[in-house]
Amino acid sequence: MFELDVRSRQPIYEQLVEKMKEMIIREVWKPNEQLPSVRMLAKQLTINPNTIQKAYRELEHQGFIYSIPGKGNFVSPQPKTASEEKIEAIRRDIVRLAAEALFLGVTKEEVLQWIEQAEQGERGGKTDDSFDERHKNV
Repeated sequence: MFELDVRSRQPIYEQLVEKMKEMIIREVWKPNEQLPSVRMLAKQLTINPNTIQKAYRELEHQGFIYSIPGKGNFVSPQPKTASEEKIEAIRRDIVRLAAEALFLGVTKEEVLQWIEQAEQGERGGKTDDSFDERHKNV
């Protein structure tokens, strides 16, 4: 279904939340579709069921899923306005991060190259980490 990096500094439940949100946004899981049970997913990913439950609670808090007691967890229908609000929040973040990168001496071309790398990664292409090597000490 998806892979988790147990060596990452990011907590496993946060990785789960991100991966599950991605699957919901990409409509791998359709609106009102039942999600895997906590026990089944915990067994499949070989992680503690409490971690799965914590991720489900966070997804419910963020409005991506809803639960029906005794039945399970389901994907919430995503209204278009929520998507538009999310896109606007992402735009603001990108503008803020681009301004910060430019302030730190990153060129406009390098920022645009990052966007191209993100697009390639989105399409399943290989990303280039050469910028990280050139700017390790920045």
